[in-house]
Amino acid sequence: MGEDLKKEPGVIVGYPTGRKIADRSVSIGPGATLRPNTVVYEGVKIGKNLQTGHNVVIREENVIGDETCIWSNTVIDYGCRIGSHVRIHTNVYICQYSTIEDDAFIAPGVSFANDPFPVQNKVLVGPTVKKGARIGLNVTLLPGVVVGENSVIGAGSVVTKNVPPNRVWFGNPAKDRGPIQSLKDEKGNPVYDAQGRRL
Repeated sequence: MGEDLKKEPGVIVGYPTGRKIADRSVSIGPGATLRPNTVVYEGVKIGKNLQTGHNVVIREENVIGDETCIWSNTVIDYGCRIGSHVRIHTNVYICQYSTIEDDAFIAPGVSFANDPFPVQNKVLVGPTVKKGARIGLNVTLLPGVVVGENSVIGAGSVVTKNVPPNRVWFGNPAKDRGPIQSLKDEKGNPVYDAQGRRL
C-alpha cells in the first residue's frame, strides 16, 4: 500500500476471489482515499491518488491509473483497464474486459455490456472508451463498441455501433448528430475549438 492511504470504516483491501488468477497481490499507489464499504479484490494494480465513494467494488485483475475517481455504488468488474484522470460517477456498472482511456468521463447510471448472446460466457468483449470521451447519464454501451477520442454520447443513449472521434451521438440506437464543435453552452458559446480541444 502506498503512503497516506486513507481507509474509512468498512473498507476491505485484498478480498479473495474464487477465480483462478496468476497474481493475487494488491498494489495501491500513494494518496488514496477509500470511503466506507469500498471493497478492493486481490490481483488489482492502482496508481496514485485514487478516490472512491461509498460502496464501491473493484474486482480482481483490474489495472487503474493515477488520479482516478470512482464514485458511490459503482462496480468495476474483473479484467478491466482504466487510465489516468478518469471520472466514473455513481451507480455505474463497468463489465469485464472493458477499457477506459485517460481523461474520460462516465456519468451516473452508465452500463457497459460484454455478452452479445447472454448467457454464453465464452467470448466476452467489453466496450472501449477512448481518451477524453464523455459518456452521458444512463447511457448503455453494447458489447465491443468503441467510443472514439473526445466524442460525446448524449444522455439515455444506447450505443450499438462504433463512434468515430470528435463526434456527438445520441438516441436509441445512438446516431451521429455532428461534430463536437457543434456543441454550444447555455450562452450559445462553442464548447470545443476547431482542433477538438475543450474550451
